Amino acid sequence: MFSLHVHSYFSFLQSTIKIEELVSFAKKSGSNYVSLTDTNGMYGLIQFFKIAKENNIKPILGVLIDDPKEKHSAIFIAKNNDGYAQLCRIITSRKLNEKFSLSELFNQSLENLFVLTSSLELLKKIKIDSSLKQNLFVELIVTEKQKRKTRLLYEFAKENQLKIVATHPAYFLSKEDFLLHKVLTAIKLNTTVANLEESQIIDEEYYLRTPEELSKTWKALPEALWNADKIAHESNVDLKIGDYKFPTFPLPQNESAFSLLWKIAFEGLTKRYMKITDQAIKRLQYELEVIDELGFSDYFLIVWDIIREAKSRGIIHIGRGSAANSLVSYCLGFTEVDPIKYNLYFERFLNRGRLSPPDVDLDFSWKERDAIIKYIFEKYGYDKVGMISTTVTFRARSAFREVAKAFGISESEISKYSKFIPWTSAQNLPNIAEKFPETRTLDFQNEPWKTIVNLASKLAGFPRHLSIHPSGLVITKEKITNYVAMEFAKNKGLGIVVTQPDMYSTEELGLIKIDLLSQRSLGVLKLVMNELNKIVTKEESEKIQIPIYNITQSQNM
Repeated sequence: MFSLHVHSYFSFLQSTIKIEELVSFAKKSGSNYVSLTDTNGMYGLIQFFKIAKENNIKPILGVLIDDPKEKHSAIFIAKNNDGYAQLCRIITSRKLNEKFSLSELFNQSLENLFVLTSSLELLKKIKIDSSLKQNLFVELIVTEKQKRKTRLLYEFAKENQLKIVATHPAYFLSKEDFLLHKVLTAIKLNTTVANLEESQIIDEEYYLRTPEELSKTWKALPEALWNADKIAHESNVDLKIGDYKFPTFPLPQNESAFSLLWKIAFEGLTKRYMKITDQAIKRLQYELEVIDELGFSDYFLIVWDIIREAKSRGIIHIGRGSAANSLVSYCLGFTEVDPIKYNLYFERFLNRGRLSPPDVDLDFSWKERDAIIKYIFEKYGYDKVGMISTTVTFRARSAFREVAKAFGISESEISKYSKFIPWTSAQNLPNIAEKFPETRTLDFQNEPWKTIVNLASKLAGFPRHLSIHPSGLVITKEKITNYVAMEFAKNKGLGIVVTQPDMYSTEELGLIKIDLLSQRSLGVLKLVMNELNKIVTKEESEKIQIPIYNITQSQNM
């Protein structure tokens, strides 16, 4: 068996376990499954699923949901894909709904989820009917601090004929990581390690246990172990990593995505070229056939629609990147470079051997990009569009500063050192003077600096908080919360909701990302073009009108 209650470092500033370490630990210990149940989040679930599958270990996908106003909490484990989608919706509600109540969750159907809880207060508060009993388990934990509580939970379970399950919450890879956990907790609470209260710290026995250790602990109550294995056996989620979940473009009656794309592309061809050659026709047909074979017709229509809307509003934009190698992109208005004239190879952009979606980067003026984003939300639905998050992680300087603060070092003293630390990985801190000449004056061999840099180096790559990806958004065919959970970006006051998984995880899940970049230079360019358009001819009755959204068009017609 393996514990069904495990937190990775995606339980922000709480756990110290990296996902790779978790899967490796499970594999080395001989377990055939491994679980992840981060707090109120699925930030690492997709990455966890992928890594576990690569290591031929069954991933058990769950989440610990706590009540924002009470001390209740429960673990929800997905039985199947419907359960996974329900997990995403529950997490989203927990993050976005200020009136969220954990106990009220039990008023809805939970048939696709297993529920584990060690909260006696919650068990007494909810109505446990026969349907809920099928999937509800009383979570039993054995540590020195938990013994009395576990005895009460066991008695309650037997009195009410509820099933029990043995777990061992894990927040550290080993006992030695307990100090690192306290440092993270101090950072999270903006206090010092010395000022932490016992109630703010996780039980020091909450480190990963091997199946043998768990079996030894629970040998007197094998039923609790059997139920853990039963839950793992009946949890079967397949995220279909690598299978793309394309959004659909709203089509006119009696049109397919490919037929509409074909018409628009050939209409664009007649506008782009004064004389249409056989070479251009064959090239366009070939590209359209490849796009259709790979299933990307809807994607191209969506990007075309964004460009069409921008042009109708006079919004300046530029398409760039390898999309410029495509005649379809040129005919649909994505780019303004003639790929035939300049002998650009379509295969660099898209080919039958490439399974990943095409990447069309669209640049907009920083003043007008938000209008286009709003259009996309309104066109495809606020429930099917989301901004992508990016995970802000600890680097050398931020790790050093935060750990030093957690040890009570003054801001002025910290700055004397931190200003010399370059932009590099935190793992370089213990040997930083050997790697970067500008840091040779730093002496980290004496205490407390030696301990501080050693602890800070362990924070390399640790997630700190979510931010907003500078350009990416996703559009989904069904509700976005069927695929990922959503939450407010760090500055909740802005009201921007982002996906919990970052760009890499959303792409691995198969969601389609569209990059809409914000360019200050395009805003300046539009301002200049508008000023030029104010020039009056000698008759002072006509203005010279220069197209502000398609400056190179006249050169390529």
